[in-house]
Amino acid sequence: MTSASFQPSPEPSASLARGGAPTAGPARRTVVAAAGAAGLAVALTACGGSDDDASSSSVDSGSAGGSADDGGASGGGSGRDDAGAALASTADIPEGGGKVFADRKVVVTQPTAGEFKAFSATCTHQGCAVKSIADGVINCPCHNSNFSITDGSVKSGPATKPLPSVEITVSGDSITLA
Repeated sequence: MTSASFQPSPEPSASLARGGAPTAGPARRTVVAAAGAAGLAVALTACGGSDDDASSSSVDSGSAGGSADDGGASGGGSGRDDAGAALASTADIPEGGGKVFADRKVVVTQPTAGEFKAFSATCTHQGCAVKSIADGVINCPCHNSNFSITDGSVKSGPATKPLPSVEITVSGDSITLA
């Protein structure tokens, strides 16, 4: 036997195009680029968010305390598209806790009776949405950053910047975005 007898014979329908030239599937570069783009899209979706709320300014209802703002505040208003929109009743916000309004990207807290604060619901670490409030802290589930319900400052986690304050107005028992 010769070595030629051990070589598989090509199947014309599977590997040859018209004229006897071999066909090729997608180029390796195309496959690698598509896989990289898909991976990037997944990563951006998982940790997506925006810093649109970072320029919000701070107003505390019933308190003249300091601001947790990063310095990007404008004196006139919050710059939010949904300003004046009702968020909740004061009865909806537990004392010593708060409530996350994911659709508005804002978290409202009541550190002490009658004192209401609002912060961006976008974590300053990698832009994930904060999800819950427990034991006096606002919790981000992505990397376990925790923020104070009083001033938005970092209590623990990989985050190093506080949650930006968001302007709210408390009128009677209604809480609205300013």
